[in-house]
Amino acid sequence: MITPENITSHELIGLRTEIVESTNSQIIGLNGTIIDETKSMITINTVNGTKMIAKSNNSLKFLIDDKAIILNGSKITKRPFDRIGGKA
Repeated sequence: MITPENITSHELIGLRTEIVESTNSQIIGLNGTIIDETKSMITINTVNGTKMIAKSNNSLKFLIDDKAIILNGSKITKRPFDRIGGKA
């Protein structure tokens, strides 16, 4: 179960997110569902199509248990397999 405390250790694909802070002011407010993730990028399905966004330059907002969690992208800049504990 995803909680605010363990979100950095979970799969992000399928979660709704919004960009709340970025070095690129044009993507602030961009929101949608995460459909893919790599070490340094997430792909978000938005109303205007899919957008690839760098993790490290942005802060992402997630709603977990009706609580808004803002996560600095640099905290999740790892391969998903490594981040969720797949690497021994």
